[in-house]
Amino acid sequence: MDSAEKRAMGSELWSVFDFARRYRLTMREQNRLLMLFGPVACAADLLSNARRNQLIRGRARRKR
Repeated sequence: MDSAEKRAMGSELWSVFDFARRYRLTMREQNRLLMLFGPVACAADLLSNARRNQLIRGRARRKR
């Protein structure tokens, strides 16, 4: 497997700090990822384990 194939599979290494900044994660979520992976992890692991707050919310439901 060459390096292009590895990158395509998400094995590119990221700093957890850079990842959290790029995806606008909370400090709490950044700390959770740091506890799980340490300071560096592959992109696929970070993407599959990160939890983000919902930025776009649906309409509020009316009470009937």
